[in-house]
Amino acid sequence: MKRLIFWDFPRGSRPYDLAVGVILAFIFLTPRTFFKDQPRPSSIVQMPSVGDSDIYWLETDLLAGTPEQDKPQRASDLLFGQRGKRLHVTHVEPFFDAEQEIKGYMAIVKK
Repeated sequence: MKRLIFWDFPRGSRPYDLAVGVILAFIFLTPRTFFKDQPRPSSIVQMPSVGDSDIYWLETDLLAGTPEQDKPQRASDLLFGQRGKRLHVTHVEPFFDAEQEIKGYMAIVKK
């Protein structure tokens, strides 16, 4: 065990190769749920359309620190980066939870 902790194996030896194989097996064969690591959902999500407008959900940190008057332009730039086409964001509305904390933004885009 001491040799394993201090990595006291000559490179290319059988114990070295065995230790590397065990480490690689642990990394690649351990299920993701063991580490409670789940894929993070996209920070920009298209919501169902309403009338002649498309609605996009933007996470709070995407527009954090952006002045209120610049939020539509910033949202348009973010959507362009994700969608690859320029969309005209008419306005951005904050979405609040029960404690009146902003949980995200809804960017309204005219079709």
